[in-house]
Amino acid sequence: MIRRNIALCIIFTLITCGIYGIYWFICLTNETNEAADEPDTSGIAAYLLVLITCGIYGLYWAYRRGEKLDLAKQKRGLISSNSGVLYLLLYLFGGIITYALIQHELNQLD
Repeated sequence: MIRRNIALCIIFTLITCGIYGIYWFICLTNETNEAADEPDTSGIAAYLLVLITCGIYGLYWAYRRGEKLDLAKQKRGLISSNSGVLYLLLYLFGGIITYALIQHELNQLD
């Protein structure tokens, strides 16, 4: 897993009009799968599913990332909560907020 500066990721996403956000989404998907040590939908496949379903898959994606992060925390002996619901609700208001929180959790797991 790569430690990323959340502020720079947000700035790059804004500067590139969302192109970096696509890359970030793919990386977050792959890295949460790796952190939980459970194979799941790859980042590229997840992004394509978001496109095909006009964003609906993104809601499921956000919930699953929370579950994956909770599982990764449990495997490391850390306290975990039901992050899936939080990420799902925040994804409704803006995906970049969810991305930032997921990245924060991944940075702490490293």
